[in-house]
Amino acid sequence: MNMTEEEMRQALFGSSGTPGHSATPQAQAHAVVIRPEHSVDRRKTAKNFVPKLIVTLRVGNEYEGKTELITHEADTLSLLQAEMDALKIARKKYRYIELVSVSPAK
Repeated sequence: MNMTEEEMRQALFGSSGTPGHSATPQAQAHAVVIRPEHSVDRRKTAKNFVPKLIVTLRVGNEYEGKTELITHEADTLSLLQAEMDALKIARKKYRYIELVSVSPAK
């Protein structure tokens, strides 16, 4: 089954006649480029609200010794991700860490 290039074009695009339709795809490409620019503008205005969770941890450097409460604000809706981020930051300074609460910011 040998088909020439012209027969393949006719099968795919129909018998439009001239193969010089290069101006039409360029016009469509410009239309495609314009649409994302408008959607980017919409996304910028939609980023005004950033969801936050407040993670409260009890931390200390001595086992059953003096502890203190610290809070961490996470910019995510995932409780697990907020907890993991807070624990990662607290491990840099403290040896013993206990999760107290994860609550949404007001």
